[in-house]
Amino acid sequence: MKKVIFAVLFLISGCMTPKEKIPDSSMVKSNGKKMVIYQMMTRLFGNQGTTNKTYGTLEENGVGKFADINEAALNGIKELGVTHVWYTGVLEHALLTDYTNEGIPLDDADVVKGRAGSPYAIKDYYDINPDLAVNVKSRMEEFEQLIARTHALDLKVIIDFVPNHVARGYKSDAKPSDVQDLGEGDDTSVTFKSSNNFYYLPGQSFQPPKDYKPLGGQNFPTKDGKFDETPAKVTGNGQFSATPGMYDWFETIKLNYGIDIQDGGKTYFDPVPNTWVKMKDILVFWANKKVDAFRCDMAEMVPVEFWHWAIPQVKAINPEIVFIAEIYSPQQYRNYLDNGKFDFLYDKVQLYDTLRLLMKKHSSTEHIHSIQQSLQGINRNMLHFMENHDEQRIASALFAGDPWKAVPAMTISALIDQGPVMIYFGQEVGEPAEGNPGYQNIEQAGTTTKMDYWGVPEHQKWMNAGKFDGGKLSDDQKVLRQFYGDILTFASNNKAITDGACFDLTNHNLSLGNISKDIHAFARVADDERLIILSSFNEKTQHVKIKLTDEVIEAFQLDTSSHYIGHDMLRSSVDVGIDTSQVFEVDILPYSSYLFKIK
Repeated sequence: MKKVIFAVLFLISGCMTPKEKIPDSSMVKSNGKKMVIYQMMTRLFGNQGTTNKTYGTLEENGVGKFADINEAALNGIKELGVTHVWYTGVLEHALLTDYTNEGIPLDDADVVKGRAGSPYAIKDYYDINPDLAVNVKSRMEEFEQLIARTHALDLKVIIDFVPNHVARGYKSDAKPSDVQDLGEGDDTSVTFKSSNNFYYLPGQSFQPPKDYKPLGGQNFPTKDGKFDETPAKVTGNGQFSATPGMYDWFETIKLNYGIDIQDGGKTYFDPVPNTWVKMKDILVFWANKKVDAFRCDMAEMVPVEFWHWAIPQVKAINPEIVFIAEIYSPQQYRNYLDNGKFDFLYDKVQLYDTLRLLMKKHSSTEHIHSIQQSLQGINRNMLHFMENHDEQRIASALFAGDPWKAVPAMTISALIDQGPVMIYFGQEVGEPAEGNPGYQNIEQAGTTTKMDYWGVPEHQKWMNAGKFDGGKLSDDQKVLRQFYGDILTFASNNKAITDGACFDLTNHNLSLGNISKDIHAFARVADDERLIILSSFNEKTQHVKIKLTDEVIEAFQLDTSSHYIGHDMLRSSVDVGIDTSQVFEVDILPYSSYLFKIK
């Protein structure tokens, strides 16, 4: 599909239905800047290797380093409108590259997924992934230098905090001398004890899944079927079995936060569990390294009481530090915001899933407003995205097969709320995640690998041998990247988006028969900044009519005896005229959006 023209209208936080009051300004006050996150898989971002051998070694396929993320790279990220960079996979995790000469124990392939390992199987919370350093012994200093480079360009740093589980071979050799390691002092003769850091299966030895073939069945010296863990520890996803299945998180072990899972979830939070103290201390350690935000992996698998206790203590060190929860249960959203003290939550199972279904022709735009209504009051706390390390690439044949089909979804994600929006590296140039990197094809094909050494071809065209100038991008990719820069920059700076109110126009116009169920419209307003955002998920050009609601007319302060012009802010030449009946008509191109500024 060729590039389309994009356009938009106007919105605020949590689109309101007719008869809902405009929120008091004190309720929608922000710092005038919307959080725009650029996530990268750090080991892949700067890799210029193009061999891309399935299950290839670091030497064969290459690996990116902190040093590759230089000023040019960061400026290229910043020009997209980005405010925060999420460096994924920074902490030391289990992997199969041999660093024993550097004093780092070799991990066992029986409990490592892929050669590069999962960045969510942490091996040492106080250390850095040695793959990312030019000089392994200086890996912490090299990360601190990256933090300084990022801050020098007025960008913020996000890293992962993985509180629910650790690698099977977890052992910290970098912890401060006064810190007791996880599991140290545990009573391993019982399954549960409130002072233990792990859950145990006394009398049983851990056995890796019988059908798991590390490295695609290739012979590898650390694969011997004799990984020794006695007594067995409970698997990261809560499987109380010494023989977890292939699709369990068998490479990890679950942390014990004082909940007796096998006794109906009975809690033992007084006195404060030992695990709470150790995990809080880890957060404090990284906060003192001047990290600006934590993306907390599977946060809802950890009791909300822990977050309520820990987050304020970390914010006492840095009141501006941000906590983002990966959470998939909408019924728990308010609990983790109000009681857990999180700043932002993933909006995956509602908005992302609905937009994905729309792109696949399996949903209706009317559902978007239902989502926004269900989130009334916390819309600005929801983080929106269309790609991340867990999701299939939009350009993958297993998703949309065309990066331009994401224009309406990305426009809605970026502009419908005051809360954060995120993109994943390579998304802005249409990376399709083709090829077979190794373990990732077992995990989820069509997703850029997080367990293998690999080069990311379309992203490498923007890298252009380390120049980070887009010199090898096609014209179509350059226009796609410009779209992302336009929409994200507008989202991060326009006061109607950062501070304004949102009004739904979709359901009203559906009820009038003006639009089909693959057209979406909403309005956003703050003071004299008046926007209408119109998007199409249809593969054909459609002629649509949009009638403004009484609430939008009032919020826009329109004189119903006057005519108004809407000018598209997304580089199309499309203008619309709003007549005295408060209606405008326009031909909307396939998979496009218009962002009309009303004058």
